[in-house]
Amino acid sequence: MSNIPIVYINLAKDTERHQRMQAQFSRLGLEATRLPAVWWSDLPDEVQARHFNPALNSHQYFKPMGNGEKGCYCSHMTAWRQLLDGNAAAMAVFEDDVRLLPALPQALQAVAALPAGSWDMVKLFGRAQEKVASRRPLAEPSLELITYRRVPSFATGYVVSRSGARKMLASRQPFGRPVDVDMRFWFENGMRVFGVHPSVIALDDTSEVSSIWQVKEPPASLMQRLRKFRMKLQLTWGNARHRASAPHVSETL
Repeated sequence: MSNIPIVYINLAKDTERHQRMQAQFSRLGLEATRLPAVWWSDLPDEVQARHFNPALNSHQYFKPMGNGEKGCYCSHMTAWRQLLDGNAAAMAVFEDDVRLLPALPQALQAVAALPAGSWDMVKLFGRAQEKVASRRPLAEPSLELITYRRVPSFATGYVVSRSGARKMLASRQPFGRPVDVDMRFWFENGMRVFGVHPSVIALDDTSEVSSIWQVKEPPASLMQRLRKFRMKLQLTWGNARHRASAPHVSETL
């Protein structure tokens, strides 16, 4: 039903998640391919050093990234490279802890029909009350294409174009922040990020139990809280400063 490839990121050990995702896609009439997730500690040291920079992490983020976050980022990079290695104009990328909602096929068809060269990423998941900057109808009966006043977190489901994949790979190697946080800093690499509203996927119960990193972390230190506040200020200032150059839905008509 969609003319763009669909992949979902899944660890080899998470067979139950794999089966559940395949069943969901089948019910919606969509074909999807399992993309093996990267287990960070399995990567050679030289590969780790090429992908992740501790000094950049210390400068950009408020705490050290865990191995699960690093592997997650590399998994998304694998999807972007796979897109660029093929001939498709875009790719839908999902993590394996989501519920696919009935409107997903219509949303993917509509996104695939957007004019080439007018967008880099369309997020398929967001909060119920997003801070919307602009909107227009996307698909029947009530799906909208939106832009954000502030791009939300979560890399759990999105469509990325070839230009978006190139921008992310060119600007995020090495990386110093989690992948969903880097997506929020769209103004650093000129990403044109849109969203589908309302969301066409939801977080599954399995999202509460991560299979790649420790869920219960120790309380943040005073220094970490201060660094997190600084990061939020940088995000707010970056959005405000580059608001005039932010994408608008009229650009995709």
